Amino acid sequence: MRLTNKDLSQKTAWEKAAIALPKFDRQAMISATLETPEWVHFGGGNIFRVFPAALQQSLLEQGIEKTGIIMVAGRDGAIIDKLFKRCDNLTLGVTLKADGSIEKKVIASIAKALWMGNQEDFEELKAIFSAPSLKMASLTVTEKAYNLKNPDGELFADVAADFETGPAKPAHYLAKITALLLERFRSGRLPLALVSMDNCSRNGDVLFAAVESFALKWTEGGFVEKGFLDYVRNRNVLGFPLSMIDKITPGPDKGVQELLEKDGFSDTEFYTKSTPTAPFVNAEESQYLVVEDCFPNGRPALEKTGVYFTDRETVDRVEKMKVGTCLNPLHTALAIFGCLLGYTRISDEMKNPELVKLVEGIGYREGLPVVIDPGIINPKEFIDQVINVRLPNPFLPDAPQRIATDSSLKIPIRFGETILSYKKQGKDPASLVLIPLVLAAWLRYLLGIDDEGNSFQPSPDPQYESLKSALSGISLGQKGPFHEKLHPILSKPVLFGVNLYDAGLGEKVEQFFEELLCGPGAVAGTLRKYTGKS
Repeated sequence: MRLTNKDLSQKTAWEKAAIALPKFDRQAMISATLETPEWVHFGGGNIFRVFPAALQQSLLEQGIEKTGIIMVAGRDGAIIDKLFKRCDNLTLGVTLKADGSIEKKVIASIAKALWMGNQEDFEELKAIFSAPSLKMASLTVTEKAYNLKNPDGELFADVAADFETGPAKPAHYLAKITALLLERFRSGRLPLALVSMDNCSRNGDVLFAAVESFALKWTEGGFVEKGFLDYVRNRNVLGFPLSMIDKITPGPDKGVQELLEKDGFSDTEFYTKSTPTAPFVNAEESQYLVVEDCFPNGRPALEKTGVYFTDRETVDRVEKMKVGTCLNPLHTALAIFGCLLGYTRISDEMKNPELVKLVEGIGYREGLPVVIDPGIINPKEFIDQVINVRLPNPFLPDAPQRIATDSSLKIPIRFGETILSYKKQGKDPASLVLIPLVLAAWLRYLLGIDDEGNSFQPSPDPQYESLKSALSGISLGQKGPFHEKLHPILSKPVLFGVNLYDAGLGEKVEQFFEELLCGPGAVAGTLRKYTGKS
């Protein structure tokens, strides 16, 4: 069995392997989508293919929607040929449930795959963005794709060039999307919703700010018509809804690959460039998608698939609950300590009583007191599910090394927001213990030496080289104080969301860092010491 339209017609083999096939006329869907496109998605990563694409498939199977999704790859054009075209834009979704059962289904809602770097494809995208039928353009492009400046406040080279040269041949991802919006403006100021589904705080606002920056510079430079900037800023015409997405989706696992091959499914070859991917996607069962209902041209009926559509304030509260307290900080804490302690599975970490106490303390005792209940999802029940069901799931092959990627972009949101909430709500951030312990452990992790004294390579991070340089000369077993080295780092709000010294936590992080560094076994010992006190 392979992921091709031809192979899907051999239904008996798929049924024998307990793989569910799509229950709709796929060719009719493709034709309808190309004639009247309604949904474009930027980013061909795992979470999109196994979650939003699966939601649209459900609507197609129920006969509620007639069109599918046009998927657009950004930086990696090779993925179109190596994965999407080769598999006729099909994905095998593999759900790994906590009870050990597995659900397998072919996801077939992607009608076409395009690459933004190919001029012919980009011209086709311009035509799609000129279509009155287009309702939404969604994105899963990771947090770093929205950055126009480096941590020192300087524009990235491609952004600066796009500001200067206009929309003719944009280089930056979001400049290209802004150029597509220009086509929509020129086609009659047509309405649209641009929906970021990335894990960055107030993602819709971040997306809007980036698009507005390009529109403003192009207007000032005389590259675009007067009125385009007003079009971008008019929320009654262009919606930039906030959203919160949640589904743990690790990279393709070799164990799952072997299981599928045993069932007779042979399309399991991994493709790796920046991150590994494959024709199949393995993921957990739990999933949440909460979206601000701001769609000027309408939207798919995704509420019929369990998606919450609500007001802006509620989405903001849900996002802060999940990203700043109930899941992402726990994940990052496990990632950092997991790498230092030699773990390769998050589920194995949840067998360590000190690590369980760590995430319980961060979630229940340090985070939950400042969470504002969003009303639609109970924060306490959410953490209960995360700690008792989702993170310990032994069948989900998630690695701390994956979660540790780009930590410098995540820490300001996952921990800094909680520290700020303490200050805003009149609580003393200096009372925190486990959050500053994780921050100290992150600096210890950046040294690339595990708790046994062995070297390891930290996961990719845009700030790794500069931080490694700032920490140079520090070695395992070295005595402090480390204030001279750490003060320039800990005082940077861009890294922690706040100046940690102003929050009364800088000296505490210095102390923890010294304890974590005092010799082999110090990480485990320090963890045991402070989780016992929390």
